[in-house]
Amino acid sequence: MAHKLNDEIAHRFGGQWTNTKLEVLEKYLNAYGNALKYTNFKRIYIDAFAGTGYRKLSIVDKNMSPYQDQLFQEAVKHERQELIDSQELLDGSARIALNSNPQFDEYIFIEIDPSRVDTLNLLKNEFPDMRNRIKVYQGDANEKIRDLCRNLIDWRRHRAVLFLDPYGLQVEWKTIETIARTRAIDLWLLFPLGVGVIRMLPRSGEIPKAWVRTLDRFFGTTNWQDEFFKRVENVDMFGSRQEVVKTATAETIRRFYIERLKDLFAGVIENPGVLYNSTMCPLYLLCFAVGNKNGKRTALNIAKSLLKDI
Repeated sequence: MAHKLNDEIAHRFGGQWTNTKLEVLEKYLNAYGNALKYTNFKRIYIDAFAGTGYRKLSIVDKNMSPYQDQLFQEAVKHERQELIDSQELLDGSARIALNSNPQFDEYIFIEIDPSRVDTLNLLKNEFPDMRNRIKVYQGDANEKIRDLCRNLIDWRRHRAVLFLDPYGLQVEWKTIETIARTRAIDLWLLFPLGVGVIRMLPRSGEIPKAWVRTLDRFFGTTNWQDEFFKRVENVDMFGSRQEVVKTATAETIRRFYIERLKDLFAGVIENPGVLYNSTMCPLYLLCFAVGNKNGKRTALNIAKSLLKDI
């Protein structure tokens, strides 16, 4: 269903790969609700980087030259948009969750941008019967998630689905660790492969210190350097010298991160969905991990069935 809304509160972002990830999320939320419907657990949906609750489907003027590397610019600098001559608003992750059936007992949306927080709060008016179940937090997603997991929710009585949809490498590994420790959260995570990690691994191995610190926080270890680069010794007429050779590929990066997740969670999809742009360059991995061992088999079976056709 399309929704008309003022441009200022529209969260303009994404392409067909955005539709794909949200279709997977929608189907999982419905299946998850049915799987837990007859249990005594209170069910929570948590959405970090929640935006406005809407996404915009744009039709670009064919006579206009697109930005170079358009999808990367949309993903990392989402405010930069091409001029458009027609547009519709479609349900984003927040509204998809609120429309899921069966409903969740609580909905938690986290967003750092104040204007988007205001728009998320308007969802309470759109869903008046659910307004007491909707909580909107403004602030850094890492801090808010860690606080929720550690202090604000009794995980003996609750189960949750958490959707982490960052624009880049904002999700810190210690946040992932905190999520896993609850043993109660099913995690959907967009891993920024082509729009993030690959671009921060130059062939020369000469990585800016700020990027190194970001990658350390993101992976939760410095071992990525040994996984993605190798030192080799070259011998020629001038003697021997060491060179750094980049060995990282999309596959080695995927494998490294998935193995890290497997150290923390009860179950992890080993072959996540790959979200491509229009030229079939991989942008993101749609990763899934289940926190509770008792629900592991059901959750993994559902997630696998949803990801198999991506």
